[in-house]
Amino acid sequence: MLTSYEFGTPLGRRVYDLRHTCLTNWLNAGVPPATVAEWAGNSVPVLLSTYARCVDGQLPDLKRRIEQAGELPDPAAATG
Repeated sequence: MLTSYEFGTPLGRRVYDLRHTCLTNWLNAGVPPATVAEWAGNSVPVLLSTYARCVDGQLPDLKRRIEQAGELPDPAAATG
């Protein structure tokens, strides 16, 4: 925990920068926002209002997951 004096120095800013980087990295790694919010001690709306525009690089994986979710098993193969 930083003192009031420490928080007002460049050290305080650096700690916040490191936190911001960490949360952004977790979101970009695909950790669900609800989990990141819990770990960070934030609510999901607060987390997303700050970090949603920082999420990058997940579109190909999300498209693949959506396509796979739409693939239903063949019922005839299940009874065989």
